Amino acid sequence: MMNLSRYLAPLLPGLLLLSCASQYEPYAEALRMEAPADQGAAPEYAVNEFDHLTDNPFRRVRDNPRSTFSIDVDTAGYSIVRYFITSRQLPPPSSVRIEELVNYFDYGYPPPEDGRPFAVRAEAAVCPWNAEHILARIALKGREFPVSGRPKANLVFLLDVSGSMDEPNKLPLVKSALETLVSALNGHDSAAICVYAGAAGTVLPPVSGGDKGRILAALDKLSAGGSTAGGEGIRLAYHLAEQRFDPKAVNRVILCTDGDFNVGLTSRSDLIGLIQTKAKTGIYLTVLGFGMGNYRDGTLKQLAVKGNGNYGYIDTREEANKLLSEQLSGTLIPIAQDVKIQVEFNPATVGAYRLIGYENRLLQNEDFHNDAVDAGDIGAGHRVTAFYELIPPGAEADALPQTDPLKYQSPPEAAEGAYANELFTVKVRYTLPNETAGNLITFPVTDASVRRDGGASEDFTFAAAVAAFGMLLRNSPHRGNASFSQTLAMARASLGPDASGYRREFVKLLEQAKELSGERP
Repeated sequence: MMNLSRYLAPLLPGLLLLSCASQYEPYAEALRMEAPADQGAAPEYAVNEFDHLTDNPFRRVRDNPRSTFSIDVDTAGYSIVRYFITSRQLPPPSSVRIEELVNYFDYGYPPPEDGRPFAVRAEAAVCPWNAEHILARIALKGREFPVSGRPKANLVFLLDVSGSMDEPNKLPLVKSALETLVSALNGHDSAAICVYAGAAGTVLPPVSGGDKGRILAALDKLSAGGSTAGGEGIRLAYHLAEQRFDPKAVNRVILCTDGDFNVGLTSRSDLIGLIQTKAKTGIYLTVLGFGMGNYRDGTLKQLAVKGNGNYGYIDTREEANKLLSEQLSGTLIPIAQDVKIQVEFNPATVGAYRLIGYENRLLQNEDFHNDAVDAGDIGAGHRVTAFYELIPPGAEADALPQTDPLKYQSPPEAAEGAYANELFTVKVRYTLPNETAGNLITFPVTDASVRRDGGASEDFTFAAAVAAFGMLLRNSPHRGNASFSQTLAMARASLGPDASGYRREFVKLLEQAKELSGERP
């Protein structure tokens, strides 16, 4: 007798989706199944994918006086590191994006008071891991929206229900996370749900955000199984978002997945091309990653960047609450786009510099004034922190490889007059949502402002501890005399009020990482 189960098994996920979709007739869309070529082969979910990173090097000011990069508000890197450490293993070095660790925390930056979408400030002090160097911090803080002032949201939840999501920390956690978000919606908002496995389908057409029971019931009925037609799901999600598109609303697709696209449109470049095209129409993309084991971090990070959105990794219900409740406005509401930072260093006061983190966000210097070049976006209330480690002039020869003097260039002249005491000048360029003309903020940072007496602020010290933690996890060649013990002391001394408890959690992670590293007291 023919064994029908072998042939029916690959179709079951689609049949489940059809059953779920049929509850919403006449809105349900027909599902197009794409069975895998080898129907008897079991998928392997053993490999995580993180794009390789190489630490930014020190650069001589006389050769490279400018440093330019795109801002990054994503925090996925921190919760990924937390996942590994709480699973009793040190994270892969390329999963450690230092800027995402630092930007996970609130540092009490004051919001703007001049009508601009964000405020920019700087602080500098002696570098904790090399007392001969200076550590400079550039900080951005976006303006905040009161809950009553939030614009309406037109949201589409795009959920991966493929077989790889059939684990407790994947689809069940997706449902729990979105329950948090749904609770914050109101009657002015709209929400839709579509899913993908071996095919893509609409589970819930756009309905009022006030119809929470209907939205939650649709989420509750979902189950996982089958291959992953992610590209088809993304196309369908944007189609649903277009049905309720409102230029005055937040129009956003929220993708929840482990990033394993293996059927249909699977190429990262093809997915990025599709998402970039849709972002230009005003529909943005938020990417939320779940689970580990076949995780495609590099793909998800790029999709969020090109979709004018943000990227988070949800490993716990508490993280879902942080991203989708406490920081909902930042997750949903863009206040500035294509935000770029350019720092020009003064050779009279800085011999060499190094940008800590942002390795995959570097830009060419000429890109700074080109408003057509894509860069990071800031949401309401978002904060961005970037650290530069500075070497005084004359001391850089000990830290950098030797180079021959240039034959056709005159020696660099020291800045004179009014600029003689400046360390560097910060420039920030951005565009407002739905506008194309760039705006510029610029200000100098003086050598006299460096706190050399140990008077760095509490927030500065804690952020520096987070950066040092990242360098230790990456085994960075530039970590100086940093150690887990020293970093623990810095973090413990700068906890501050810590109403949310996130800083105390960081201290526990540091303690666990120290133990896993084998570092002795």
